Amino acid sequence: MRIGHGYDLHRLDEISPQGSGRPFVLGGVRIEAPRGPVAHSDGDALLHAVTDALLGALGLPDIGQLFPDHDPRHDGADSAAFLREAVQRMHAAGFEVGNIDCTVICERPKIGPHKDSIAANIARLLCCRREQVNVKGKTHERVDAVGEGRAIEVHVVALLVARSAVS
Repeated sequence: MRIGHGYDLHRLDEISPQGSGRPFVLGGVRIEAPRGPVAHSDGDALLHAVTDALLGALGLPDIGQLFPDHDPRHDGADSAAFLREAVQRMHAAGFEVGNIDCTVICERPKIGPHKDSIAANIARLLCCRREQVNVKGKTHERVDAVGEGRAIEVHVVALLVARSAVS
């Protein structure tokens, strides 16, 4: 077994052209919101954290090393591509997902109405069952940039198991 932790944080701003925010995408699911992540790629903080959790469990370089934000090829990139690369590396190393536990921290938008579709999409990208993916939404109780709605923060823990151990 291998355990990895992933973390990401993105500043939120009004959606372009009023601000520098990109459309709000979380776990590969687009959510209507007046503010979105300021990022080089699509800014999907959840997929970034899941990717880093897998890479960390495998002892591999992190998402910033594999897909640097100064590389113009990643400008506006779909973060699912980063996760697919991590999944390929996970399978090549002989592992599968045991489970993934995700905590998304933001004031708005509320993710409760979107949790099932987000978890289902992550499970699809990870080639695992929906019940192996948990997504929780929390607020930051109006404390700091996250609590003031100026940022989104995500923590993910991934348990990987040897492929033959997956039932």
